[in-house]
Amino acid sequence: MTSTIADSSPRPPGTYTFASRPRPLNCQRRRYRDYYGSSDEEPIRYGNIMYDRRVIRGNTYALHTYPPTSQPDPVELQRQQEAKRKALARKRAREHLRPRSPEPVEGRKHADVQTELYLEELADRIIEVDMECQTDAFLDRPPSPLFIPAKTGRDVATQILEGELFDFDIEVKPMLEVLVGKTIEQSLLEVMEEEELAELQMQQQQFEELRNLELAEVQRLEEQERRHQEEKEHRRQQQLEVLHKQNETSKKIAARAYAKMYLADLLPSVFSNLRDKGYFYDPVERDIEVGFLPWLMHEVDKTIEYNMLGRIVLDMLIREVVETRLNMFEQLGAKQSEVLPDENDKEREESLTTGAEQFIEGSQRSSQRDSQWDSQGGSLRYDSLDSAFTNQRESFERGASFDP
Repeated sequence: MTSTIADSSPRPPGTYTFASRPRPLNCQRRRYRDYYGSSDEEPIRYGNIMYDRRVIRGNTYALHTYPPTSQPDPVELQRQQEAKRKALARKRAREHLRPRSPEPVEGRKHADVQTELYLEELADRIIEVDMECQTDAFLDRPPSPLFIPAKTGRDVATQILEGELFDFDIEVKPMLEVLVGKTIEQSLLEVMEEEELAELQMQQQQFEELRNLELAEVQRLEEQERRHQEEKEHRRQQQLEVLHKQNETSKKIAARAYAKMYLADLLPSVFSNLRDKGYFYDPVERDIEVGFLPWLMHEVDKTIEYNMLGRIVLDMLIREVVETRLNMFEQLGAKQSEVLPDENDKEREESLTTGAEQFIEGSQRSSQRDSQWDSQGGSLRYDSLDSAFTNQRESFERGASFDP
């Protein structure tokens, strides 16, 4: 399709041309200050190119034929108009011939009404209906009638008297010859068959012997080949193991050399550190530390425990004696105070004070020995002894008197 501006140059016949007057395009984009309803531009007329006869549908490279002139043929236009007129007349005639409903009476009019069943009942349960259909059983086919050929020819009858057509001696001879000959022939065939079977059995036996020999030879060759293959596989596995061991040996030698080179300076320092930390020790010294010294300490503890037990028993005896004498002195002092109240009271107080001081000093020396023994590693705690000494000191401080 070619679009050109109208000019006065001659056009070649048979080519469709289109000419339009040039005009400026209207800008469809509104300005910023413009508002709706203030534009005086003329409306844009749009068209659908799908219904434009100038647009060619289909492939664009096919050959399209154009009319020889740009104007249509008037004869063709007249023919097309006549065909349209005839088609319209036929359509109107069919409409008039079609039966219609009678015209409504005055005051009424026709209306289309839906007469078909268009309502559907909705139910919770779907209605199901069982239907059955059974065909008749197949009947057995009746037996086919026997074939009886059609009768041909004419029937002829005759009469033969007894002994006219048959002589037993003469007529039986061929039958006997046939029976005897057939029997002899059958016997000969059986004998020949037995001989043939014996020959076949002998040939089969020979064939089986030959086949057994060949099978034994084949088995021997297969066994020999199997042994060769096993030996070959065994040799190959041995060679692979040798190569594997050689590789492992070479790797171990290389690793040993590398480790030896790496640990050349490391081992002396490690041994020196372990020796300093006490991991390398003298067995005699360790035996003394582990076996002898614990036993010695245990025996010393037992000895000290026995000594302390003896001291405790001795202290208890001394305490009992002191308490007994203290009671005696108290009774004696009470009697003397009744006789000599002034001088005896002074002497009793002095003696009581001196005895109490001596007893307190002895108790302090004993407690010092116990604390020194505990600080040196003793394992016993004698709370009962301390409480006994404390009770004695308190009793003397309260005013107990005894005769030194």
